Order: sequence, then C-alpha cells, then structure tokens
Amino acid sequence: MTKQARLVLTKRERQILDVLYRVGRATVSEVQDAIGIGGNSTVRAQLRVLERKGHVRHIEQGLRYIYTPTVPRHQARVTAMKHVVETFFQGSSTRALATLLAIEDAELSDDVRQALAESVHRALAFGK
Repeated sequence: MTKQARLVLTKRERQILDVLYRVGRATVSEVQDAIGIGGNSTVRAQLRVLERKGHVRHIEQGLRYIYTPTVPRHQARVTAMKHVVETFFQGSSTRALATLLAIEDAELSDDVRQALAESVHRALAFGK
C-alpha cells in the first residue's frame, strides 16, 4: 500500500478513529455503538482496513479484539494537516492559514486572536 493510500481516510474510517482517540481503546461492538451503525461486520471490516493502513492495532482479550490507535492524536493531526496543505494549498502553510482565517463563520474572540498571535510569534522565533 502506498504512503498516499495510507494517509487517505474515508468518512467512516475517520469516525472510527475519532472514537478510538476519544475512548483510548474499544471493541468492535463499542465502536459500533459509539458511531451508531448497525451490523458490526462493517465496523470489523473498516478496523481491518485501518489496521492494514497502520492507524490501529489490536490485542486479543479472550474472544474479543481490543483496538487502539497506533499514533498519538497530535501526531495524526500533524500528518493529516500536512496532507491537506500539500493537496489543497500547493504545500503553502501561509495559504492554508489565510484560508482558515478567512472562513466567515470563524468569529475569533480576543483570547483566540491572542493565542494565534503568540503561536505565530513562537513559530517565527523558532525559525531563527
């Protein structure tokens, strides 16, 4: 499987990973209940795909498989964001950030503006 194929996740795969990041570890039934779909064969198949892609792993506990994410959530965020920046913004973080800030429904409070300014300042100071 190519690196690109491992990075691209379907909506259902993202939902499953979200559950696993939220709860830490879960069985197929627990994931199924959390995302509210019928038939655990679908969830089981998606978990196998996620395992093949390297996003989750399982341990056997009796007759059940317990699934956990393979990378910390913050690392997954960075990887996903890099993919988005490369795919939609020609690798330009500046374009990506400008787009995020231009979203009309993104009303920024003074606290958020201050936090963003501090993050930008740290990033610029780190680059020196």
